[in-house]
Amino acid sequence: MSNYIKTQVTDHICYILLDRGKSNAMHLEMIDELTETLQKLRDDEAIEAIILQGKEGFFTSGLDLITLFQYDEEQMRVFWNRFINLIQELVSFPKPSIAAITGHSPAGGCVLALCCDYRVMAEGEYIIGLNEVPVGIIVPSSIFELYSFWIGSANASRFLLEGRLLPPAEALKVGLIDEVVPFDRIQTATGRKAKQFMQFDRNAWRASKLNIRKNLLAQVAETKGEAIEQVLKQWWAPSTRAILQTIIDNLTKKA
Repeated sequence: MSNYIKTQVTDHICYILLDRGKSNAMHLEMIDELTETLQKLRDDEAIEAIILQGKEGFFTSGLDLITLFQYDEEQMRVFWNRFINLIQELVSFPKPSIAAITGHSPAGGCVLALCCDYRVMAEGEYIIGLNEVPVGIIVPSSIFELYSFWIGSANASRFLLEGRLLPPAEALKVGLIDEVVPFDRIQTATGRKAKQFMQFDRNAWRASKLNIRKNLLAQVAETKGEAIEQVLKQWWAPSTRAILQTIIDNLTKKA
């Protein structure tokens, strides 16, 4: 039974809807569900492409800091392990994967979108980017590589160290996303792109995709242990706890 992930299949395309609260913030159970869904779809011959989508206003706000703040050391270690597993699963997904970015997509939301082959974002007052540094979270080198893979290392370095969040037009200009469309056209646009990829020889397309991502996948695998240790050490630092507490206080006031 899926509590946070809904799927719907049309024309051999599986639409994966992130469905947790207003902002689709990710906690351990949601990440596990998404990983399991991807593993099933990878092996399902009837599915030829996937579209990962949020709901109006949010693709996903990233990691659920309110829930994660309560996790103990063991739970946090498990969480980061599974989060990197999810990144590996999505980056190495052999079939076409399109992100329908239906609203805000900061931090972990941006990471999920970066794992896909193509990104369509809804127009509006939305933001996308990696803003972990201002929150006191260390960005693993593999996530920097993923950012660089799409926007080049100079832009990735600048944006990452500033915690820069980009509106759709700017994200489009730097290649962080591929299309901007009105919200009500996002399913049509992502479906069209999936079908374009699906018309090519399946084996040639999939093998080429994995060849292109070979170094990226090797980097994620090689640095996984070190990345988790670094992130966890920083996560429990008093300075980070203080920043997180302030953010959580603000979030709960808004709620």
